[in-house]
Amino acid sequence: MSTEENEVIQTANTKTDWKKYFNYQLIVRNIPFFLFLAGIAVLYIYNGHYADKLIRKISTSEKNIKELEYEYKEIKSEVIFRSKASELVKAVEPLGLKELKTAPVNLSDSLK
Repeated sequence: MSTEENEVIQTANTKTDWKKYFNYQLIVRNIPFFLFLAGIAVLYIYNGHYADKLIRKISTSEKNIKELEYEYKEIKSEVIFRSKASELVKAVEPLGLKELKTAPVNLSDSLK
């Protein structure tokens, strides 16, 4: 035999070698393992989707918190501004109330 014939026989043998590893009995015997691998793959995919969903939810919560912080700071500064004495005088002037120019009088009970 020549070397070319030996190479052809070896390639033919290697092509049929894989068939002995994948026979019907081997596949049937390993079905539980294949199902286990499929279950793990499903859990892996689910975990990825759950993580993405959670990240989106956290991101929207952070945006809402920032908006609420800005609103809180704006309202707080407005309350502080309106509670100044000069602003209070301006606010109650249309009601006819005026700031006292003299000191308040202490009333005392003369019966004591």
